[in-house]
Amino acid sequence: MAAPSFRLQEATIDDIHAAFRSGQLTSRQLVELYLARIDALDKQGPAINAIVTVNPNALDEADAADRAFRERGEFIGPLHGIPVLVKDQLETRGLTTTFGSAALKDYVPESDATIVARLRAAGAVILAKTNLPDFATSWFGFSSSGGETKNPYVLERDPGGSSAGTGAGVAANLGAVGIGEDTGGSIRVPASFDNLVGLRVTTGLISRTGCSPLVEFQDTAGPMARTVRDAAILLDTLVGYDPSDPYTVAALLERRPAGGYAAGLTPDALRGVRLGVLRDAFGADDDPDSGPVNRVIEQAIADLRRLGAEVVDPVRLPTLQEYIAETSLYLHRSKYDLNRFLAARPSAAMRSVQEIYAAGQYHPRQDLFIQIAEEAPEVPEDREDYFRKLAQREVFRRELLKLMADHQLAALVFPDVQVLPPLRADVQAGRWPVLSFPTNTLIGSQTDLPAISVPAGFSPDGVPVGIEFLGKPYDEANLLRYAYAFEQGTGHRRAPASAPPLPGEP
Repeated sequence: MAAPSFRLQEATIDDIHAAFRSGQLTSRQLVELYLARIDALDKQGPAINAIVTVNPNALDEADAADRAFRERGEFIGPLHGIPVLVKDQLETRGLTTTFGSAALKDYVPESDATIVARLRAAGAVILAKTNLPDFATSWFGFSSSGGETKNPYVLERDPGGSSAGTGAGVAANLGAVGIGEDTGGSIRVPASFDNLVGLRVTTGLISRTGCSPLVEFQDTAGPMARTVRDAAILLDTLVGYDPSDPYTVAALLERRPAGGYAAGLTPDALRGVRLGVLRDAFGADDDPDSGPVNRVIEQAIADLRRLGAEVVDPVRLPTLQEYIAETSLYLHRSKYDLNRFLAARPSAAMRSVQEIYAAGQYHPRQDLFIQIAEEAPEVPEDREDYFRKLAQREVFRRELLKLMADHQLAALVFPDVQVLPPLRADVQAGRWPVLSFPTNTLIGSQTDLPAISVPAGFSPDGVPVGIEFLGKPYDEANLLRYAYAFEQGTGHRRAPASAPPLPGEP
């Protein structure tokens, strides 16, 4: 039986590998196709501006994968020849890494971040680095080093941050899959806004070595993809113990199924699963920004029931917003963590938040970065409420886990963000300050609970909305299974009209 004809638009890892095996495609040809799309759609045409640096060695890396396949007749690893977009928050050996900051525009690391090394070892091609706000300090897609990224679904809207470039780039099919980073929701917000799958793991499953921090005990890199299966395949590569990151002792406690995360996916995984709808995470129905989100999520809840889930609705935590505010530590911890990271890089042009702020080397709309520079202490313990806030994180976590226990729930569900992706003009006008932006992704981040965003549908104007599944510690495998069953039963993923196939593209 002949292999199906390869199509680049929406191609999955499995599609690409099938085309390699059948001889329809080489990794070099695939990289050339994606580079053509970056040129035509990211730099010209709709000018999405997701990509900040194309890897000049990408074709050489693809050639090496092709050569290995010809000589050995087998793939290097599970990501053999797969072009990956990497958030420019992660260091890449010999390739400019800005962390979104104009102050680091000439910084070239001498070594790879641990997860970049893992990608390479699995056979991946590092295709390009993607845009992010300065040091990942915003929910929105603009930076002093890379300019402003557009949402490929509605170009007038923001793509979400801080993994803005990865979100917009993967959504627009500028690469096969992507790597983001999530401190407060920086994988899941752009996943929701760009109609993608994005997973935040239990902190420590994935190494943070070589990734700029924001709140050390919340930071984690993770997969962003067009399908749940691709996210699971990526996760199988990324998870693991790293002696250089003590937090990764968590990886020794993971509950990965035999054969890996991807092997455990089944389309009937929602049957009989009890899910709770956290109603306190919804905005007002009559609000023009949150009303359209709620209507999409109501349909998603109906779909969960249709797919066999036992939905408990509502599940209430009336103090939810107070817990979110009380456990926020950006203005306590971020200056300290960033300063330690920068000071450990002798070749960086500027080596502290204060130096960057004094030089004006930041985007003027980065309100959180400005607050960190002006208000955060040099040492977090200098703030008298620091330890109280730390303790409240554990109280918040117990409250959520108790909700799940009292209702015998496998997970909680709610919209990733209470509002639609903001208009870029509103972001530019300062309508949405970072610390008051109504994103529910903070729930998982500030309680160290894993969560996955999966496409839930679109508003009447064609704006994507994501639904989040929040699980128990180390329950990534089940979250992926629930998301996969929802994805397979609803099929909300579609490519954006602004990034169609190019003439002559397979």
